Amino acid sequence: MTDGRRGSRAGDGRGGGLLVAGTTSDAGKSVVTAGICRWLAREGVKVAPFKAQNMSLNSYVTLEGAEIGRAQAMQAAAARTEPSALMNPVLLKPGGDRTSQVVLLGKPVGELSARGYHADRQARLAETVNGCLDELRRTHDAVICEGAGSPAEINLRRSDIVNMGLARAARLPVVVVGDIDRGGVFASFFGTTALLAEEDQELLAGYLVNKFRGDVSLLEPGLEMLRQLTGRRTLGVLPFRHGLGIDEEDGLRVSLRGTVRESATAPAHGTEVLRVAVLPVPLMSNFTDVDALAAEPGVLVRFADRPDELADADLVVVPGTRGTVRALAWLRERGLADALLRRAAEGRPVLGICGGYQLLGERIEDDVESREGTVDGLGLLPVRVRFAPEKTLARPHGRALGEDVEGYEIHHGVARVHGGEPLFHGPDGTEPDGCRVGAVWGTHWHGSLESDGFRRAFLRRVAEAAGRTGFVPAPDTSFGTLREEQLDLLGDLIAEHADTDALLRLIESGPPAGVPFVPPGAPAPVGLPPAREAEGVAP
Repeated sequence: MTDGRRGSRAGDGRGGGLLVAGTTSDAGKSVVTAGICRWLAREGVKVAPFKAQNMSLNSYVTLEGAEIGRAQAMQAAAARTEPSALMNPVLLKPGGDRTSQVVLLGKPVGELSARGYHADRQARLAETVNGCLDELRRTHDAVICEGAGSPAEINLRRSDIVNMGLARAARLPVVVVGDIDRGGVFASFFGTTALLAEEDQELLAGYLVNKFRGDVSLLEPGLEMLRQLTGRRTLGVLPFRHGLGIDEEDGLRVSLRGTVRESATAPAHGTEVLRVAVLPVPLMSNFTDVDALAAEPGVLVRFADRPDELADADLVVVPGTRGTVRALAWLRERGLADALLRRAAEGRPVLGICGGYQLLGERIEDDVESREGTVDGLGLLPVRVRFAPEKTLARPHGRALGEDVEGYEIHHGVARVHGGEPLFHGPDGTEPDGCRVGAVWGTHWHGSLESDGFRRAFLRRVAEAAGRTGFVPAPDTSFGTLREEQLDLLGDLIAEHADTDALLRLIESGPPAGVPFVPPGAPAPVGLPPAREAEGVAP
């Protein structure tokens, strides 16, 4: 029962909750969490997403100027609520193979190795994480939490704050998602359950099969055998749907599978197609910037990492990166830097965004990110960049090409422009952003291409410079509307293919009373001893 707010637990003054875990990374936790949020929002439930700890180079800036994972911003949109730092208190932004920048409550607090983070810092963050979740539950009917990786990563269990550690601390029921498209889903469900400590198994309420193709009736005998083996039901079989991986942590809707990596495109509005090549630079970040281009009818977006692949491109995009100097060296090693120089000399369009903008300039002074000191850029724009210790986090708006534009900024590099034309003009004469020389454009503003009027005006300029006189932007493409339609499709998946009554009972009432599952003869799974919990160590 509830105290009058659907999704809220009676008597404790807090909303209900659920943790969506996964058998592996990329099992579909992000989109399932978003789908549950959209389903609940349509049912009139005041719902919020939450991810205690996120590792991603795709991030977003909230209205209060906090940096959070882009997936949590997407999930907030699914929940029809404003994104907040409370929804992703810890964000890890990889800067190399061994270190990550730690962003706490939306602000960077330093760089740590994986060993240092898991050995010390993570346990001390448990209080902050649990406090953020409590605050969301006090102000919402329900909070849908997303796990990270797998809850059965037993080597990290003692310092876990995002999977079963969070579930045990907050007494959250857990649903595990498995991607059947990659195979082995029954073994993954069984093995995940078997590796959990008994106290954690008590919280595991059921499974969700994701990305199923075919006749569900053929799967049902296996689902029943899984129930008999583990004592847990499968609460839904979600069918495979193309194009639903919106704003995932490190997935691409423009697929990176194979050597040909390109988007699907709607039929052209005019007589010609516009081809966009995106350079997959190292530590690529916020590549979601090109989603708005891929949504345009007649615009084909593909990833290209060889100079010959740029030959037929009408526009080349150099996206954001967490390693500007490293990306610059990569471009030079692969011959892509020379290809960009040739394009600029021929008047063929190039767009650099954030780190991609910085490396198009003349010089980079970096004693913060790469610590390489002064490095020559490509010299395509009259811009000099100095990396500052403080990170710029902003939600700017302005005008460009006669259209209103909104965006967001996430960068350490400070650009000094001494020529060319500004790309964006701020309101009321405030400082402009970006630079344009001929057909080379650069800006620090992520998300600007989501502004429909500006995107169409920009594509018209690109088509003109590329000689694509038959390309005409569709006059009515609304990126915001398309995103809402996709979020509704996620909500439909849950509403039509999951046991929503069972999910709602879990959210409202908490973990079901059940018998832990321990396979006969199995060694005791790794768990945190009760004595250490009593000492205040994070569960």
